[in-house]
Amino acid sequence: MGGIFRLALKLLMNDRGKFSALLMGVTFAVFLMVMMMSMFSGILLRASSSVENVGAQIWIIDPAVNNVSSSIPMPDYVLDFAKSIHGVKHAEPIYFGGALVKLSDGTYQGVNVIGLDDVTLYGRPLLLEGNIEDIFAENGFIVVKDAEYDKLENPKIGTEFELNDHRGKIVGIAQVPQSGLFGVPTLYTTYHRAITYIPSSRFTMSFVLVEPKTAADISYIQKQVKDLGYQALTREQFTQKISDFYKFKTGMGMNVLIMTIISFIVGLSISGQTFYSFVLENLDKFGALKAIGAKGRELVWMIMVQSTFTCLLGYGLGVGLATTAMILAKLRMPDYAAQVTYPNLSLAFLLVIIIAIFSSYISIRKVLQIQPFDIFRG
Repeated sequence: MGGIFRLALKLLMNDRGKFSALLMGVTFAVFLMVMMMSMFSGILLRASSSVENVGAQIWIIDPAVNNVSSSIPMPDYVLDFAKSIHGVKHAEPIYFGGALVKLSDGTYQGVNVIGLDDVTLYGRPLLLEGNIEDIFAENGFIVVKDAEYDKLENPKIGTEFELNDHRGKIVGIAQVPQSGLFGVPTLYTTYHRAITYIPSSRFTMSFVLVEPKTAADISYIQKQVKDLGYQALTREQFTQKISDFYKFKTGMGMNVLIMTIISFIVGLSISGQTFYSFVLENLDKFGALKAIGAKGRELVWMIMVQSTFTCLLGYGLGVGLATTAMILAKLRMPDYAAQVTYPNLSLAFLLVIIIAIFSSYISIRKVLQIQPFDIFRG
């Protein structure tokens, strides 16, 4: 059988033109599939960046909320109720809002403002420069140094700005695990300062962050909050809810799905047609092998080896090309959202296997029908 495999590969690579066309078709299809799925994964990761950056174990939200940027303010009694639940270690409010910052050159820049609890500062970021206590100083703000940092003219500690006609001052520079989705810089301040500087409705509390005493208390806390008419979601559940919103309730998920299907069809059609053409041109060789005693199953194995080798090689080249393109894009555009994940690679690999099976099937039927008499009749 090893000799049959070597013969199959030599026969495949002997026709360099057909082999190159077949390899390019599979590579291009894998490249498109991996790029589209990786970009969508990056978007979903950025969409839930605030949940990951704050790091709270449980988020109490209004049931109608489907992402962090569209929070529905809750009354203060929700916070008081959360603190009274058995199994809650502590519960703190947090504010998310948007505002316009007037920079030193007179231009305006939209920002996300996160207001941390005035006492505990629960959910605060990791500081690169400055002291966290300075956030309590008059007009103190902490800026996040991420891909959007330069949109605020790369502020330093002591830089002053104007936010909704209020004076602000940078007292710290922080880093967070993930940048936001929509290319907007982020500022942290105290909860009271945030609701004072930014106009809001009667209720100002965006979410309640809860730290349970033990993991076993989480289900009880969720039940109590549900009875109150609100939702208590773990970090993973809230992230999944945000992902589901972008997948199924926006056009983003459907667009990515359509592009992935188109990429798959392109690879399927190119590889199937090219491989079938390759087999037709080499029918005389397959017929000769059959005439000298090669069995049908051995010819089937030859076809499968040829298609599988080509598809796997194309898969590797496609993934490598997509990864290289994403790395280069991130070097040029720091806010470029894309990430290669194991599920994406696994799905692309499964689709490549389907392409290999399809290419083998249409060719195997032709090879099995050939008779040695037809080859030597001429």
